[in-house]
Amino acid sequence: RQSIDRGRRKVIRNPAMSADTAAESVQREEELNKINQDRCEKYIRSSKRNVTIKFLYDRLTKLGCDPPSDLMRCLDCTGRVGGFGAVEEIQVVSSDRKRNSIKKNGEEACAQTRDEIEGLLAKQNDGEAKLRLVPEIYLCRQHLRDESHAHEALVHELIHAVDMCRTKMDPIKNCIHMACTEIRAENLSGECHWMREMQNGRLATDFVGHGEKCVKRRAILSVKANPNCADKADEYVEAAFDRCFKDTFPFDRHPNLR
Repeated sequence: RQSIDRGRRKVIRNPAMSADTAAESVQREEELNKINQDRCEKYIRSSKRNVTIKFLYDRLTKLGCDPPSDLMRCLDCTGRVGGFGAVEEIQVVSSDRKRNSIKKNGEEACAQTRDEIEGLLAKQNDGEAKLRLVPEIYLCRQHLRDESHAHEALVHELIHAVDMCRTKMDPIKNCIHMACTEIRAENLSGECHWMREMQNGRLATDFVGHGEKCVKRRAILSVKANPNCADKADEYVEAAFDRCFKDTFPFDRHPNLR
């Protein structure tokens, strides 16, 4: 159907056509989600053959932290936060001062938005809750460029797992702890390798010392993601940098050095 409005052609849309277009859009989105999910799961399966990832799994076991079979999962990160660990509320102080345990299953724990995490942190800061990190790794399925990128992300998160296993660190509340594990993960994962930086267009004028600069830049961004640490992220990373950048545990030397 059409009508004329002051000499200009005006189309009156058919509601049925709009509904069809919306349905097609939903179908395309579902197909893309399935493609991303299948690809992400394929990368996780292939990671079992990655020498560095196998080494980190072995070290976790020797440290007494046997990785569960579902340690690594694929996640739709639309409005959610991927990476290592989900913030879990394990205790709440109620009005009558009785302590109640609140535990979420894996699916509920991983489905967290930044607002939900900030809400949990606020409860802990007010003394109304105790929090812990659930040892799980979530890959953001729609953000993976290729297999190499996925494996680097897994190594990054496994470094966090090693740090959580070998120490009593509390990256939720202690910003220096968080800065240190982020520095180590960025440095040892290969995410700041010169080839990766070149792909990202950062080496044209910044080749000398690119490794340390990249680690600092990425670590600061990660620390800023913690509302408890965001305001002084640069200071926390700077304070922890020298010691944590040199710490290559559990490797004898930096894994990217040949």
